[in-house]
Amino acid sequence: MSKHFISICLFVFLGSIFFTSCNTSSNSSAEDGSQETKPNIIIIMADDLGYSDIGCYGGEIQTPNLDELAANGVRFTQFHNAARCCPTRASLLTGKYPHQVNLDRNGQTLSRNAATIAEVLKENGYHTGMAGKWHLSRTKGLPNHEEQLKWLSHRKDSSIFAPLESYPSNRGFDEHWGVIWGVVDYFDPFSLVHNEEAIKEVPDDFYITDFITDKSIDMVDEFNKDDKPFFLYVAHTAPHWPLHALPEDIEKYKGVYDDGWDALREKRYKGLIEQGIVDPEVAPLAKNESGRLWADCEHKEWEARHMEAHAAMVDRLDQGVGRLIQKLKETGEYENTVILFLADNGASPERGYRPGFDRPGHNREGIEIDYDNFDRPGDELTWGYLGNAWAGAINAPFRYWKKESFEGGNCTPFIVHWPAGLKGKENTINQGIGHVIDILPTCMELADAEYPAEVNGLETTPVEGKSIIPLLNKEITTTHDTMFWEHEGGKALRVGDWKISALPRGDWELFNITKDRTETNNLANEMPEKVQEMEAIWKQEYKRVFPRAKVN
Repeated sequence: MSKHFISICLFVFLGSIFFTSCNTSSNSSAEDGSQETKPNIIIIMADDLGYSDIGCYGGEIQTPNLDELAANGVRFTQFHNAARCCPTRASLLTGKYPHQVNLDRNGQTLSRNAATIAEVLKENGYHTGMAGKWHLSRTKGLPNHEEQLKWLSHRKDSSIFAPLESYPSNRGFDEHWGVIWGVVDYFDPFSLVHNEEAIKEVPDDFYITDFITDKSIDMVDEFNKDDKPFFLYVAHTAPHWPLHALPEDIEKYKGVYDDGWDALREKRYKGLIEQGIVDPEVAPLAKNESGRLWADCEHKEWEARHMEAHAAMVDRLDQGVGRLIQKLKETGEYENTVILFLADNGASPERGYRPGFDRPGHNREGIEIDYDNFDRPGDELTWGYLGNAWAGAINAPFRYWKKESFEGGNCTPFIVHWPAGLKGKENTINQGIGHVIDILPTCMELADAEYPAEVNGLETTPVEGKSIIPLLNKEITTTHDTMFWEHEGGKALRVGDWKISALPRGDWELFNITKDRTETNNLANEMPEKVQEMEAIWKQEYKRVFPRAKVN
């Protein structure tokens, strides 16, 4: 009999009671005087995932395990991130806007006076583990370009990749297996560590997506040795560039994308409607902002192969989700584990970056990596990027992509799965509006934890986020009356039914987002007073969360 069998049975009975009121404690006493078991919490994050990539969000990529989580859980249609890797990860872990924790831009160190989920839960009786990409430490290159390239390709020895005090193992995680920097060779990654110790050699069959899954499974086994609940942060690098995928996964998608990005975008839109994610009455298919037509593409076969590799990377991530689910079932932890799945931003339009800073020019044997002239992306000696046309297609039904504060950049698939606590909510679509800053408060409520007044010897400030449990109960329609975005000049604000969005150095566009979910009807010229009103609120918010900002 599983060690948690009795407590889980009790929790199944009481799970619906927990969600009846957002004030109900997750470890309150039952009638017989016993204590409910606090749930385990797993956050799985994908990197640069298209909004409609996975099957349960309208995509054609084979993601049966994420689809299973959705079929037995809740899918959100209006959950938001901070539009880029570092800012989103900072907000997720701290419950604050990135500007409040030193991540107003990429490549900085997370503030030590903002408690992470791991720091909070560790102090409240949880095991804490992380596998994967950190990207919340100051990443500083070497002053000499050639020495930097050698460092990136493991031909210059160095065991410290950022200030050690900023590593995950010093921010509340008992165990961390993964990378400190944000970009990796999937077959031989730079900045791979176990806690503070650099991992200098990897086996010939190494692939980082599988490594992240393997280490997650190992930690579940280790955490299962006692009765303490656990928090596990599974931070995948996939499907972020480079397009590195395994041959057997690429093989599944040969020919699938031969009709190109225009056809794919239309197909994805139909899939979104069939899945109930979008209502065509209020969410028309927005244009692909790349402006590129498949008919005009001169290298169709080569381009299609890029999308095949992207799909293979997502497929392998999903395979890992399936293995992790199976481990939870084997250990008896499945019923009482909350799983949250999301992406850090929309699909990446990036292409054309040359070797330098975080992009190696050679492998560790000194063989040159091909950035342009490969026949097919996928293996270690290629360095492919998806590009803006495919990114525009797989972010259907929205406009734009990673980094921008339009919905294509900052709206994420979001799945909540918890067999013991979501009885009666299986396979439901939730139209509630939430933000990644809400995840820490949600974890605190699940764990019956208090936010500390002090962390790392420093006084903390209040969190911005709010628990999503009232959203799950449909007691509210949004966690925040006002939501704010800014990243490298791109910006947005949502207040009630209204949203303003702008590109860097671009003019504000105005949308009634409840009637125009995909930001296709710009009302700025018709309603300049509304734009001015919302711009004033945006400036107030920007100055509030980032006091040193210059606001014109």
